[in-house]
Amino acid sequence: MNKIALTVENLTKIYSKNKNDGNPEKALNNLSFEVKQGEIFGLLGPNGAGKTTFLSILAGTVIKTEGKLKVWGFDLDKNPRQVRASIGIVPQEVNLDAFFSPERLLELQAGLYGVARKDRITNIILKMVALEKQANSYSRNLSGGMKRRLLIAKAMVHQPPILVLDEPTAGVDVELRKTLWENVKALNKEGVTIILTTHYLFEAQEMCGRIAIINKGNLVALDTTQKLLDRIKTKKISFKVKEINNKDNLFLKNAKFAFDSDNVITVTYDKKFHKFEDILKLLKENNSEILDISTDEGDLEDVFVQLTNS
Repeated sequence: MNKIALTVENLTKIYSKNKNDGNPEKALNNLSFEVKQGEIFGLLGPNGAGKTTFLSILAGTVIKTEGKLKVWGFDLDKNPRQVRASIGIVPQEVNLDAFFSPERLLELQAGLYGVARKDRITNIILKMVALEKQANSYSRNLSGGMKRRLLIAKAMVHQPPILVLDEPTAGVDVELRKTLWENVKALNKEGVTIILTTHYLFEAQEMCGRIAIINKGNLVALDTTQKLLDRIKTKKISFKVKEINNKDNLFLKNAKFAFDSDNVITVTYDKKFHKFEDILKLLKENNSEILDISTDEGDLEDVFVQLTNS
C-alpha cells in the first residue's frame, strides 16, 4: 500500500481586495485531496482556478487562510522547514543567472538548502538531466531545452521525494517536450513523486495516473485518468460508405448525423441512450454499404471542458 506523500485538507485562501471589502475573493474553497507516494499526479484547471495559489502555499510564499497541508506527515504550520525540504518546485518561468554554469548554480542551490558539501550529488543530478557535458558552460549559452532541464536539476539538489512541475513544457517545441517527459519518467522510476500542472491536457492524459481538476477554487473532479475519460457523455463515429442513401431516414433521438462530399457519415451520439450497434443497425436498414469505420472516443480536453464550463 502506497504511503501518502501529500495531504490537502479543507485548504482555503481568501484574498481581501481592501479592508472594507464585503466580498473578498476566495481563491481556494475547502480544497481536499491526497497524492500517493510514487505517482504522477495532475493538478488541472483553467486560468484563475486556484492552481497558482495552491502552489504558492505549498512553496511557502503565500499564507493559507484555513485548512491543513501535510507533506510526508509534516504539517506546514508546525514543520515548515521539513515541508520545504521535502519538495522541489520547478517554476514555469526560466530564471537563471546568465553567467553561472550549471555546476555552479547547483552548488549554490545546494548551499541555500543547507546541503553539506560531502552530501551533494551535483554531478549525479547533471547526468540525470543529461547536462553533464554542459556542466561548466555559461547558462546563457544553453538551449531552451537545456535551461528547462537545469530548472529540474536545481529543484533536485536537496533530493526531495516530491517534485512539483508548474507548466514545464510551456512554449517549448515537440522534441524538447519529449525529452523533458523522458527525464520526468526517469525520475519517477527512481521513486520521486511528481505533481504536474499543465495547460496541455494531452500531456496530462498520457503522463498522469490520477488527476484533480479545480475550477474557481473548488475541486470538481478527482479520479484516475481512465475513469475521468469514462465520463465523456458523447461518442463520435465516422462511416465511409459507398454511397449516401436517403439522408432523411438517418435519424435517432439524442444523435446527430453529418454528411460530407466524400461519402462519410459522421454520427455523434449520447452514450447514455445509444450503443454502437444501434447506429450500425440503422445504417444497414438504410442499405448503406460500409467501407470503413473510425471512432473518436474523446479525450481529457472534452472532460475538462465538460467539468469547468458548468
